[in-house]
Amino acid sequence: MEGRGAGEAAPLRAVTARVCSLADRVGVPRAEVFDVARLSAASGVPEGVVKALLNGRPGGERDVQTRFLQRLDLLRRTRLRPDGRRYTQREIADGAGMSRQQAGALLNGDRRPTMEHCDALQRFFGVHAGFLTAEDPEALVGALQRTERELLRRLADREGPGRGEHDREGAGRGRADREAEEGEGEHGSEDALERLLRDHGVRGIAWRAAQLPTDQHRDKVAEWLDMLLESVRRPGP
Repeated sequence: MEGRGAGEAAPLRAVTARVCSLADRVGVPRAEVFDVARLSAASGVPEGVVKALLNGRPGGERDVQTRFLQRLDLLRRTRLRPDGRRYTQREIADGAGMSRQQAGALLNGDRRPTMEHCDALQRFFGVHAGFLTAEDPEALVGALQRTERELLRRLADREGPGRGEHDREGAGRGRADREAEEGEGEHGSEDALERLLRDHGVRGIAWRAAQLPTDQHRDKVAEWLDMLLESVRRPGP
């Protein structure tokens, strides 16, 4: 259990550090991005568990059905009809494409949900895949990654194109951008890296990389860009 807890804590620590750094750069108070009620509503994780996980303590419900019922109850309390009322059991059943008996059994905890049930309910309430089933640490990491993407968008909007050099954390313009510009006049035809930088820009590439699920995936993007950069710098025959 100790090893498992440490393995779960590492991604949360990493994304928390990135969000802290971005919030400071954008000028958003940390209390806002780490608001427990907001993160609970975004992830489905109970507020007490959110607090524990953010403070580095173990927490979370291991039983899938109990977690499903917690998340479904949160959805019914926070994702309301246009008139501000909760959806009825019949409305949920009709909207999710299941019988009222099926919906009632799921809502009351009398039936274990299948993946099909979860997918249908997630579509009905308009939440992302895995909302009803992800383990609590994973769900909180996902909510913080979405916060990270929003902060990256705000940073890009604030700084705009062509504002000079930014560090890796800020997904700014770096060495690859400068090298591509310097090499543009030296090659008669546009290569893959130049097209990439022209069409998307370094900020766009970094924003997409930030959406990848793990640091290992992001490292692959950096490795790929380094290979392309090396091909730009390599002298021709």
